[in-house]
Amino acid sequence: MAKKGPRATVKMESSAGTGYCYYTSKNSRNTTDKLKLKKYDPVKRAHVEFVEGKMK
Repeated sequence: MAKKGPRATVKMESSAGTGYCYYTSKNSRNTTDKLKLKKYDPVKRAHVEFVEGKMK
């Protein structure tokens, strides 16, 4: 069964256009806008901004 609560799984896509992504969770009640985090992109070998994208 799925977990109950406000936390939802989100996909963080690289803004560098490499196609690399991270999966994380966020509290949708407290954070209503899209997440933007600086994380490491191993394809580009640099820290870039990752933006919340759509899940399939």
